[in-house]
Amino acid sequence: MLYESLSAVGRQKELEREELKAWRFSFSALAISAVLGGFMTMLSFELPFFITAVSFVGVLSLALAFTEPPRSGASFSQGNEILRLRTLGKSLTEPLLIWFFALTVVMYIFSHVPYVFGQPFIQEALRTSGLDGEAPIVSGIVTAVMMLTSVGTSLFALKLRKKLGLTAILLTAFSIQIALVIVLTLTNEMLAIAVLLLRMVPNSLSKPFISAHIQPLLDDMSRATYVSLQSFCGRLVFAGTLFFASKFTSTESQMSYSEIQAVLGWYSICGLLALVLLAVSACHLFNKGADQ
Repeated sequence: MLYESLSAVGRQKELEREELKAWRFSFSALAISAVLGGFMTMLSFELPFFITAVSFVGVLSLALAFTEPPRSGASFSQGNEILRLRTLGKSLTEPLLIWFFALTVVMYIFSHVPYVFGQPFIQEALRTSGLDGEAPIVSGIVTAVMMLTSVGTSLFALKLRKKLGLTAILLTAFSIQIALVIVLTLTNEMLAIAVLLLRMVPNSLSKPFISAHIQPLLDDMSRATYVSLQSFCGRLVFAGTLFFASKFTSTESQMSYSEIQAVLGWYSICGLLALVLLAVSACHLFNKGADQ
């Protein structure tokens, strides 16, 4: 809706800037909610769920107030399902869009690996400090700092993107994700917790730019479906890797650090291979004009 609304008033060139602005608002809100959620959990386990339900009423009100942007091309009538499938199929066979699709899927996976497997590090650090009873608040604060770090990064992300170019900043963001997983593989000390604070930085260096670059390449009839399918595949593949990782557990309760280390080691190897493949394919897909 953002792209189509900007396009309707001839402001397509502002898409990157507007995506970054939306990113800052979203993650500032997440930072606040992470801390408040932790405190509310200490008062009542049900309270955060109730407040979340109330907030969604507000979200629904805002969504109902949206104005549908005008669409180009064929109308979305009942008889256009075949045409929609054709436009989606065309998008999924375009080499450049395939590259972005693959990058988005692997970056979704490596964005969530530190979150899923990093929780034991936080828990262990709190236990050794005698603060395990304050876990909800501490975890909320860690998440808040993580989100604010990403917001801070977004303030200079556009300048960095213009200086490095699109391909370079995207591959740099993915490289940071892999580096975080490698650090978690090598150590379970306090350094690991500090590294977790950088988890969302790669997202602020990639997601707004990926979104801004792919949307003009997509037809109005397939844009939302392509983005939704991209998101779905990321979740599906990540769930598959977690299912595979669960085979390494020796108990049903939790994984030992040695087991986590083995799983993260495989993630690291796969991530480095994916980075090489993406970098090599990018050399063939992007020309100087497309990478500005």
